[in-house]
Amino acid sequence: MLEQKEQNEILSLVKKTRELIYKELESARVTVKGAADYVTNVDFAVQDFLKRELEIRFPDIPMIAEEKENKDLSPDGRYWILDPIDGTTNLIHHYGLSAVSLALYEQGEITFGAVYNPFYEELFHAEKAEGAYLNGQRIFTEEHVELKDAVISFGSSPYEKSRAKKLFPLFYRIFMEAADFRRTGSAELDLCYVACGRQHAFLEQDLKPWDYAAGSLILTEAGGVIQRWDASKLPYLVNADIAATTKNLEKPLMDTIRQEFPCI
Repeated sequence: MLEQKEQNEILSLVKKTRELIYKELESARVTVKGAADYVTNVDFAVQDFLKRELEIRFPDIPMIAEEKENKDLSPDGRYWILDPIDGTTNLIHHYGLSAVSLALYEQGEITFGAVYNPFYEELFHAEKAEGAYLNGQRIFTEEHVELKDAVISFGSSPYEKSRAKKLFPLFYRIFMEAADFRRTGSAELDLCYVACGRQHAFLEQDLKPWDYAAGSLILTEAGGVIQRWDASKLPYLVNADIAATTKNLEKPLMDTIRQEFPCI
């Protein structure tokens, strides 16, 4: 676990990425990694900055990151998990819904997480057993919302469009029972939005650890529930199908997932 002074220093480092992001966006360069999968100079600049600064302060904690080769990870280890820009497609199109996400993994659980949207200057963070916060103010999920009044967010797995034929019937079924859907393009922000009551659930398949690590702690510390689609515990070091909900929507949404995906 981090000391309070260390947490404050890390949050300060995360907020410092705002100036770097705006500077790098002046000469944005985009590289295609795969279908609908992009990386920019902004991703690399943020990753290099945080990796360098964290190594100075915590030389014994290695980093797991999106734009980095990750090998020989031990479940009993201690790692930083970083997504320098979650929502790169949004960034490219100046959509304003992108975030820097950083989490601390320790022996099978996330003990600290921060998600920062530099365009809205919103910093979400949480420490295990100490609550979740948005710009220093305590946040909670919005409970007692029935499914018919709920806003549900989903990820469409754009890197694997072959999933669409099975996924979209699930989304259609939930949409017909809920108030409305959202599609932000940033899984970490979706988790934070459930945490602070802007949304009431978030579903996506095959998320990478850096797509959900920080947001998962922020959500649970705000009173929400997050699990894999088969109802098992999050793995954190490998990809996972994510179901994040308020407590009262956990059962109806998990029941619907099981009905549409009985072989999970």
